[in-house]
Amino acid sequence: MNLLRGKLITPYGDLNPLMNIKKPLEWGVSPVPRKYRLLRIFDYFVLWSSLGVGLLVFQAGSLLTPSLSLLDAFLISLVGSVIGSLLLAAAGIYGSRFGVPTMVSLRPVMGSYGSYLATALNVIQLVGWTAFEILIMGEAAAQLSGDIFGEYTTLFWISVVTLWCWLLAIGGPLTVVREWLEKFAIWLVYFSTIWITYSVVSHPQFQYVLTAKGSGGLPPSVALDLVIAMPISWMPLISDYSRFAKDDKSSFLGTFLGYTLANTWFYALGASFPYVLREDVVPAIASLTFGNLALIFILLDETDNGFADIYSTAVSIQNIFPKIRQWKLITLTSLLGGLLALTIPLKQYEYFLLMIGALFIPLFGVTLSDFYILRKRYREEDFYKNVKKIKVSSIIAWVVGVVTYFLIYQYYPDIGASLPAFSASFLLKALLEKFSTQ
Repeated sequence: MNLLRGKLITPYGDLNPLMNIKKPLEWGVSPVPRKYRLLRIFDYFVLWSSLGVGLLVFQAGSLLTPSLSLLDAFLISLVGSVIGSLLLAAAGIYGSRFGVPTMVSLRPVMGSYGSYLATALNVIQLVGWTAFEILIMGEAAAQLSGDIFGEYTTLFWISVVTLWCWLLAIGGPLTVVREWLEKFAIWLVYFSTIWITYSVVSHPQFQYVLTAKGSGGLPPSVALDLVIAMPISWMPLISDYSRFAKDDKSSFLGTFLGYTLANTWFYALGASFPYVLREDVVPAIASLTFGNLALIFILLDETDNGFADIYSTAVSIQNIFPKIRQWKLITLTSLLGGLLALTIPLKQYEYFLLMIGALFIPLFGVTLSDFYILRKRYREEDFYKNVKKIKVSSIIAWVVGVVTYFLIYQYYPDIGASLPAFSASFLLKALLEKFSTQ
């Protein structure tokens, strides 16, 4: 790669518009031009395996135990990751085929007002994710550095993390994938995760706890919902990145394989910590030999999660307010996420994951039904012209799916809510459309 006369020359061609420091190119809600749809299977494998790892995923995995046995937690981590990642990859088809971001892809399915409602909910959850990511990274960095600034140490690191995530978001997806992840961050996190895995498996307690029974209290179905919720939480963002794909196959396979691997691995490791190391996530990793170094590597890579939340918040808001410049929204989101990180309690994390599942699993049940069952054939202009204000059948199917999720979670938690809620909205959308055309 060479930087010549202000142009970034790569094996993939001239990407100068992406690297214009004075004014980074942004597409907003417009389709990404075909010449910039460059990402292949390996690129998406790296991106989604990177987005699938991190301290928050460890934290989510630790929620499974000791209620479940370690073997049960491993199995649920695998099954939930496969299901969730399959749905995630399938949801990205609108982006890879039409070059549009996720919230825009909802317009012909939900109607313009329906897409605005989804956008509002998505912005709320993304700002929450931004705050959680910044918080856990800031606290981990503070633990690594010690109280170098006294009571302001965590504030200092939260500010540093926020600034770096802001810079990545300004750079955009192609820059982050090609220049940050593939050349640097992902290899550090692979190395550190292999080391953590070895340290856990070789721990004297591991062989004993591997056959120990769980203490109960968390039904396996709810645990499955918690695992599925992690890839599902990325579904409202998926087309923001799949729209840079060279073709549908690249996006689908890279996303599915990368996220399945990372989510299974990190949930399983997180589930091991309460049994083997008997400490919270960050202290558990720090207690290992070279644990602090592993934490540093994970923290460096985890900043791409903050990047994705911030970048997609900006892109989502542009679905409603397309004339606002992306960099302004990125800056506002970064500041808001950093401020919330100073006040948001991490103990609410489990409920946050379940709420995401309740709202977005049925939503994408509707969109996937529209694409794979009803097989609607859209053209690029269908996302921008002649869009109905509201698609009643889609809204009804979405609401029924959300109600199904909450009813099952409240009264029948043992059967799990994710798959029934998805199935309800998926099938109802198809039935309503069929009867409305007769």
